[in-house]
Amino acid sequence: MKTKIKLKGQLRNYMYWPLILTIVLAVINVPAYFINLKLGALFSAFVVIYFLFVLFAYFYNKPVILNELINFATQYGTVQKRLLDEFQVAYALLDYSGKILWCNKQFEVLSGKDKNYHKSITSIFPALTREVLKRDREIIEVDVTFQNRYYRASMNKIYFDTVTDNNEVISVEQSNQFLTVLYLFDETKLHQYMVENQEQKQICSLVYIDNYDEALASIEEVKRSLLMALVDRKVNKYFTERDAIVKKLEKDKYFVVFKQKYLKDLIADRFSLIEDVKTIRVGNEMAVTLSIGVGMGGSTYGQNYDYARMSIELALGRGGDQVVVREGENITYFGGKTRQVEKMTRVKARVKANSLREIIDSKERVIIMGHSISDVDSFGAAIGVYCAAHVLGKRVNIVINEVTSSLRPLKELFTVERGYPHDLFIRNETALELVDSNTVVMVVDTNRASYTECPELLNRAKTIVVFDHHRQGSDMIDNAVLSYIETYASSTCEMVAEVLQYFSANIHLEPQEADCIYAGILIDTDNFNTKTGVRTFEAAAYLRRCGAEVTRVRKLLRDDMKSYKARAEAVRRADVYRGVFAVSVCPGNGVESPTIVGAQAANELLNIVGIKASFVLTEHNGKIYISARSIDEINVQLIMEKLGGGGHLNVAGAQLKDCGMEEAILLLENTLDKMIEEGEISI
Repeated sequence: MKTKIKLKGQLRNYMYWPLILTIVLAVINVPAYFINLKLGALFSAFVVIYFLFVLFAYFYNKPVILNELINFATQYGTVQKRLLDEFQVAYALLDYSGKILWCNKQFEVLSGKDKNYHKSITSIFPALTREVLKRDREIIEVDVTFQNRYYRASMNKIYFDTVTDNNEVISVEQSNQFLTVLYLFDETKLHQYMVENQEQKQICSLVYIDNYDEALASIEEVKRSLLMALVDRKVNKYFTERDAIVKKLEKDKYFVVFKQKYLKDLIADRFSLIEDVKTIRVGNEMAVTLSIGVGMGGSTYGQNYDYARMSIELALGRGGDQVVVREGENITYFGGKTRQVEKMTRVKARVKANSLREIIDSKERVIIMGHSISDVDSFGAAIGVYCAAHVLGKRVNIVINEVTSSLRPLKELFTVERGYPHDLFIRNETALELVDSNTVVMVVDTNRASYTECPELLNRAKTIVVFDHHRQGSDMIDNAVLSYIETYASSTCEMVAEVLQYFSANIHLEPQEADCIYAGILIDTDNFNTKTGVRTFEAAAYLRRCGAEVTRVRKLLRDDMKSYKARAEAVRRADVYRGVFAVSVCPGNGVESPTIVGAQAANELLNIVGIKASFVLTEHNGKIYISARSIDEINVQLIMEKLGGGGHLNVAGAQLKDCGMEEAILLLENTLDKMIEEGEISI
């Protein structure tokens, strides 16, 4: 069958105009006969000749024009294809599944494949998966790497139904079918410039000597300058090797500025300076320890300095001998594996006592609260603060929502019959009603807002005071007007006992009040077996002079039979992980205070030969509570921080939400494995 090619559109109209003009002339010829017969005949002859000429020209020129159009279209398509083939940007055409249909020369050079390579684009660029190609976007951009170079892959979708509109050859029924046009833009230099710009940013750092006075006091006077000179030399050498500027601000403080590109090296080295300084021995009995605060990620140098200042305060608040790196809101910890040196001076306790007196004296009411599920230390510290506020004639309330079996004997000592207010102990709802601008909220035995009995109370109170002995974390209470956190202290009760001695000369503790504070020290030190120092025994001696009786306290702290059996069962069911970690589950059924029993079981497990750390998990109120204990070789506080908790080097804990018991045990074991592999703990 012979194929007919017809003109369409404006070109067809242009070719038909002479024929249309012939008809117009013929119509005009009719009136000419009425005007003049000879003129009409002559005009008719002209129209006939013009029509024959136009007809001849039409049939003669039509194939020539069509041929020229076809040649032009062919040449135009060839030019387009050549332009794409020689395009300086790598270009490829992909089908619906990501298979390469065609590519230009630049793509061949880039990928090392020729035009006969029709496999999936994923085989060249693994990041360009089928799922990426099918994203519901017209333009898709993905950063890819190939042979150590960085490219920005820009992909446009061309749907079949838009290309084949009014096409008489094929029809497309599925409108979601498409081709993908891939452009690869080489951004290697841009990436290098961005990396260089990032690495050139300045990082601020503060380096403090934790125990400057104590270290100098432990050495002969003639050797003190030598000791500090060696410390200076190690600090300067460590940072100047990283092209840093080190400026000594005070006798025990340094300001360091270095480029961000060296931070990776310091992190890989795990800031070995803090361990290297401890090796300095020139007759000093006490090793020198450092704390380092690093600030980065700020929009200005001033903001980086503020981050560094916050980091060093956090490092010191956590006990020192560690590094805190703060990048915006992200905080990373290094070190912190040794116990903080106990401060022999009580100057800080006296200063805090005077500050606390001024704050309480300026308010009308004091509301005291500890952490949720209060323990003996939290309760005893609250009673100590009550005694201080009561001397000043202030109204005092203690927030306790849940009275555990271990607290009930202590709480029953403070009745109306003994002269105590009927509203001494209140719940959250009452506390929220009582708090106003003339109220000071005193938080004891925790520095985390989420761990308190009533976190909402902190949002409503304008004046907040924090007394705690746990290491600070990133979610600490940051709006306190007075914060007294001493991680070397055995307990918050020890801190409160010291403060009471300087609070007022008129203060007098009743025997039951002294018993409660003494009980808090006794529980947190495991009967003076752990975390005890000179000041611990001095605080206990002060409480003994105030009327605390050891026998009476022992009777108050006795367990019931169910709790004792639960603790024994937890010890019996313990498994040894990696030969040194005791892991057990404390049964909580029928036990009023399973978390306290779990902590007691963790202490018991340390009495087993070969156990370096113990972990007892307890399920209570929809959460998994982990009690972690060690003697001296393992820093359980670092382990618990990995799980969102915290505490001390030897005593720590964590709470896991939305987690089953088996899942929690697996998470704990995986955390131990990872920390051992990374060298954070050693067995």
